Amino acid sequence: MNFQFNDTQLLIRETARKFAVDRAAPGTIDRDEQESFPADLVKELGELGFMGMMVPEEWGGSGMDTVSYVLAVEEVSRVDASLGVIMSVNNSLVCFGLNKYGTDEQKERFLRDLATGKKLGAFALSEPEAGSDATNQHTLARKDGDSYILNGTKNWITNGSTADIIIVMASNDRSKGSKGISTFVVEKGTPGLTVAKKEKKLGIRSSDTVSLSFSDCRIPAGNRIGDEGAGFRFAMKTLEGGRIGIASQALGIAQGCLDASVRYAGERKAFDKPISQLQAIQFKIADMATNVEASRALTVRAALLKDSGKPFGKEAAMAKLFASKTAVMAALEAIQIHGGYGYVREYLVERYLRDAKITEIYEGTSEIQRIVISRALLRA
Repeated sequence: MNFQFNDTQLLIRETARKFAVDRAAPGTIDRDEQESFPADLVKELGELGFMGMMVPEEWGGSGMDTVSYVLAVEEVSRVDASLGVIMSVNNSLVCFGLNKYGTDEQKERFLRDLATGKKLGAFALSEPEAGSDATNQHTLARKDGDSYILNGTKNWITNGSTADIIIVMASNDRSKGSKGISTFVVEKGTPGLTVAKKEKKLGIRSSDTVSLSFSDCRIPAGNRIGDEGAGFRFAMKTLEGGRIGIASQALGIAQGCLDASVRYAGERKAFDKPISQLQAIQFKIADMATNVEASRALTVRAALLKDSGKPFGKEAAMAKLFASKTAVMAALEAIQIHGGYGYVREYLVERYLRDAKITEIYEGTSEIQRIVISRALLRA
């Protein structure tokens, strides 16, 4: 595989880096402490073409490849992982699903505004009893003439309270299990849709995470994506690409930890010399850097496979599994290198740890990634 980035990809990376440093970084601490959604920054990401990066230009997107997307998410997450996941969900889960499985009419109605950043999307799969077991959908969709009526609750929905368009998985026939699940588009303001609860979180605190409630929520039959019963496959195929996005987010966090550690080690003195001269610190940084590069290689490899039209589910799971573990370990080591300063809010590394942990949980826990990987290998 060719890991040499082309000129366009390098330009995307540089643009994302400049945006992250100049625009996102100054308010990151305040947004984290106040749990405030970065609406203005999301709008700017849309203007840069970063909210629908892989959507064809005919539907308002940037028509870029997955490698460019990986580079952009990494750079944004390197500074603000909350902003990174907002970007990832809109690109990987919402835009991807509509672009791949939606009709031209649905793309015109929904995808164009999502891809340009005029509207924001959310992906509603998880429920109180359907986390890792996504087949156990209790949200029901009952056909009623030329409409469906939705009833149920969704948990842990990123962008849930700020989204204009929500992709919802619901069961139209629970007796069929996974084959009875369908996918629907629910628009903001639809009667019966309410934001039930905003979560108080350990990390990614400026990204809104909520529960959604559907109570006799009537939506047009034309808002169903794909055939009845195709919703579980839709969700699993969409999550494959989403895992590349979360691997990129984790990679950005890990790279931020490495940058902060190298910088601090060169500035901090102990025993009359910079701590960068201490072998214990050197070994920590060496291990951190090695794992960051390995995470990047796995993530780019998955992106290249996706771009080439080849199966990439196993590789996406590997990338997410390894990059998320690297992010957590890099954050722990960054705190250790910073000593007491690493434990206080003034220095950024404690936030890196709080932000990193969720990458081992959402869009499939690390345990689920291991199942995906082992099944792919054992079936071969």
